[in-house]
Amino acid sequence: MTGLGREQVLGLIQAHLADELDVESGAISEATRFKEDLEADSLDLYTLVQELEDTYGVKMSDEQAAEILTVGQAVDFVLAHNGTADVGR
Repeated sequence: MTGLGREQVLGLIQAHLADELDVESGAISEATRFKEDLEADSLDLYTLVQELEDTYGVKMSDEQAAEILTVGQAVDFVLAHNGTADVGR
C-alpha cells in the first residue's frame, strides 16, 4: 500500500484507539501520548502495533515500538516505513 496520506494514517490510529480504549476519536490528536493521556497499557500498545503492521505492512521491532510515545510518532513511523521490507534493528 503506497501513497498514504498523513490524515489517512492518523484517522486509522484515532479510530483504533477510540475503539480499543473507549474514548472519543476527536479527543485524540498527534500530540496525544499513549500512556499519559490515554492510559494505554502494554497490551493496548501491542494491539496497536499489530493493527499498524497488518493494515500498512510495516514491521516494528519491540525497541522501535518502545520509542513511539505519541500518536504523531506512530503516524511518522508508518509513513516512513510503509512498504519497507526490513526495518528491524
